[in-house]
Amino acid sequence: MFKAERLGSRIGMRNLFIKDESLNPTGSFKARGMAVAVSMAKELGARKLAAPSAGNAAGALSAYAARAGLEAHLFMPRDTPRANIVECQQTGAHVTLIDGLITDCGRIVAERKEAEGWFDVSTLKEPYRVEGKKTMGYELAEQLGWELPDVIFYPTGGGTGLIGMWKAFDEMERMGWIGSSRPRMVSVQAEGCAPIVQAFAAGANTGAEIPNAHTIASGLRVPRAVGDFLMLDILRRSKGGAVAVSDGELITAVKEIGAAEGIFAAPEGAACLPALRKMVANGEIGREERVVLFNTGAGVKYLEAFD
Repeated sequence: MFKAERLGSRIGMRNLFIKDESLNPTGSFKARGMAVAVSMAKELGARKLAAPSAGNAAGALSAYAARAGLEAHLFMPRDTPRANIVECQQTGAHVTLIDGLITDCGRIVAERKEAEGWFDVSTLKEPYRVEGKKTMGYELAEQLGWELPDVIFYPTGGGTGLIGMWKAFDEMERMGWIGSSRPRMVSVQAEGCAPIVQAFAAGANTGAEIPNAHTIASGLRVPRAVGDFLMLDILRRSKGGAVAVSDGELITAVKEIGAAEGIFAAPEGAACLPALRKMVANGEIGREERVVLFNTGAGVKYLEAFD
């Protein structure tokens, strides 16, 4: 957790923080969920694990499966960042690239898993990835002296991290570690793929699948999330929001964050900065509030985005 003093001063905020998930094993927040999912899969007798991925989840699954001595079968869009593909190949996974989106990859896993003997560790298709992701909520509270922030900006593709943190907050309250107040949760998406933003604005309980979804931030290119109804419920219960930003805005933000704070953020994480600016400008967030931006991965894994 970094207090982003120079970045905050540019937008007149004294209590701006960045939670940097790029320092996890395999370079992203996906390591948290896969560490638990793979460990439990091994304990419960699974031998072959399969998942669709836009990139970082595949890298994490491949690495932890290799460590556990399990097979990993990964399906990714052909235009997934090269670093993710090489990472999986070099850690022993069976990698299949397809012409399509992560939803198309998910359909392949669903269609073949029974015949192939694969255990599906897709987002919210098993219970343990969310248990790993919820540790972000525990760390957040611990690092801020057991007082939760006023607002959390979270880049949302599948949304397991947002769901996991909300679960962690409820658990900590039941244990007496924190009180009943909750941060306003804000989902950040790309304009070319914003099903949660659109559903939130429309007052819908689920999101419609986005046709021809596109964004340079590959982790945000999820045309429809399995847990969209859970995310939308959390956003509304927390009195939060959902904001879409352009690819140009999020790429510009990578350099701004890096130059101000020395963090080479993933495009997905950088998207939180222009989203914050929009909400401050609209008067939805006060300049004295304590705000946490989540950087979900390492920018070095997205070099093509900066060509």
